[in-house]
Amino acid sequence: MTLEAAAPSANYGSTASNSSFYAAMRILPHDQREAMFQIYSFCRQVDDIADSDGPRDERLAALQEWRNDIDALYQGNPPPRLADYVGSVKAFGLKREDFVAIVDGMEMDVPQDIRAPDMATLDLYCDRVASAVGRLSVRVFGLPEEDGIELAHHLGRALQLTNILRDIDEDAGLGRLYLPREALLHAGITSNDPDRVIVERALPKVCLPLAQRAKVYFEKSDEIMSRNRRRAVRAPRMMSKYYHAILDLLIARGFNAPREPVRVAKVTRILILLRYAFI
Repeated sequence: MTLEAAAPSANYGSTASNSSFYAAMRILPHDQREAMFQIYSFCRQVDDIADSDGPRDERLAALQEWRNDIDALYQGNPPPRLADYVGSVKAFGLKREDFVAIVDGMEMDVPQDIRAPDMATLDLYCDRVASAVGRLSVRVFGLPEEDGIELAHHLGRALQLTNILRDIDEDAGLGRLYLPREALLHAGITSNDPDRVIVERALPKVCLPLAQRAKVYFEKSDEIMSRNRRRAVRAPRMMSKYYHAILDLLIARGFNAPREPVRVAKVTRILILLRYAFI
């Protein structure tokens, strides 16, 4: 649902993550599949800007150009890089505000690196880089409006929190720390320096409650998907099960340093594909 959103936290460029995305998308009919790959391509391009090492003012200007291009698309004058999106926007009712929200989310990392945001800011970040992608996606999948928006809300946050917990060390290497300030302070961690925080012995006291929050979001997502047409929720179910497996592996591994990367076993990925794509 996030399409493995914003790097490093959501890893549009991660090979393992992309494999789950491609598996989920390839089960879709042609028009839906093309629309999803367009959404993914858009996310990847704006993410590459936000995550580059170019001057911050140049990255902000490049993101603003994307906002201008989105406006042009919805005004009936699509720029060349969005010309192919016209059909998908009309066919699936894709909303301008969701594309803009994704750009806004990417931009949150640009003026300065995110470090220990308060919970409200973290939730806004998750909404923009993950749930906004979900709101575009559920329209393509064909879910009813109310359930689709609710699914995007819960599943987007579940996936993004899982990404944050998975990528703590990778994010720190980029000078970023997405763990919420309130949780750090509750665990007795007063620093917002990523390199210091990731070696704190109290880090599990921060991460485990966040993992439990993600589990609640997964549970609420499952409730929504269970009351909708199986065909409409095949792709989001696959993404959900894959990421839930990652979360379970993270919890089993623990969050004390040093942390070995977790990977969903190939046989597990195959079973998810078989169960939710074909059976």
